[in-house]
Amino acid sequence: MEELIIRRAKERDIPTINKLLYEVLKVHSDVRPDLFKVGTKKYTDEELKKILADDQTPVFVAEKDGSVVGYAFCVHQQYINNNNMTDIKTLYIDDLCVDEAVRGAHVGKALYEYVIHYAKEQGCYNVTLNVWADNKNAVKFYEKIGLKVQKIGMETIL
Repeated sequence: MEELIIRRAKERDIPTINKLLYEVLKVHSDVRPDLFKVGTKKYTDEELKKILADDQTPVFVAEKDGSVVGYAFCVHQQYINNNNMTDIKTLYIDDLCVDEAVRGAHVGKALYEYVIHYAKEQGCYNVTLNVWADNKNAVKFYEKIGLKVQKIGMETIL
């Protein structure tokens, strides 16, 4: 068995990224069908091509035995000359997914550690992400790898 390789995603990875995007959306639509459309994905292929080509939105993939088994979509954020926010650089993880067939094999942890290393190289102050409260497995995973709650979003359904 080959070791895990983490690298920047390329256009040739789009078919596998799409498979994983559908997996992520299913997790969300299963627990919040009032918000997420069943059987969809977050990005079109054209949107993915633009994201992959933009250094402000790096996407990293985890590859094992020649197959992509996970990804991390990231976004560089910084508030320059904002009235109330400091100018720190943040790397926001917009989406992190590991193929359900290899969950538990530490692929997600390896992707996260790679993102942390990349963020440090880029001079970022912090790495942030959002997780849906009903995605209990993801919440548990993020807590296990050391993330702490930064803010909480709340709602009232009318």
